Amino acid sequence: MSADDPTDDDDPLEDAEDVRNRLEQEADRAVEQFDEGIVEMLAWVLDTETRARIYVSLRQHPGSTSDEIADATGLYPSTVREALAALHEEGKVTRKKRESDGAGNNPYEYSAIAPSELVETIVGDVQAELNTVFNLDAHLGDVGPDEDADEPVTISVEDATDDDE
Repeated sequence: MSADDPTDDDDPLEDAEDVRNRLEQEADRAVEQFDEGIVEMLAWVLDTETRARIYVSLRQHPGSTSDEIADATGLYPSTVREALAALHEEGKVTRKKRESDGAGNNPYEYSAIAPSELVETIVGDVQAELNTVFNLDAHLGDVGPDEDADEPVTISVEDATDDDE
């Protein structure tokens, strides 16, 4: 093929553009899969996908109102309000009244607790459930409780640090 041939498709700028577009698409897909993985894991911790999506939204945008969370997550406002009430009661989100200069209704602003605090809230529950399973025979009355088996499972949580650097 000659340099004058219009069928010659070796334009380096177009090739670079194609590569960049493919990389951006793959990066977007990877982020989406990562986000979905996080939501799935949090759904296990927080009981439902709805609550997990609200938690993630609040971690990204602390101080959001229920309407702002509904807009950010695509969930129905009534669903968001119900889930927020339960999460607040469980201590997994905090709330305070939004300050306003004008008269009128000041909605609550919500923020999610830190992930490390979230883990701490569930560790006790998981530990108690595991201990119940390990001590099932004693609870059922089939055998006497083993003196060493009262609390066979202990879960400790420590914050990760960068001491190795």
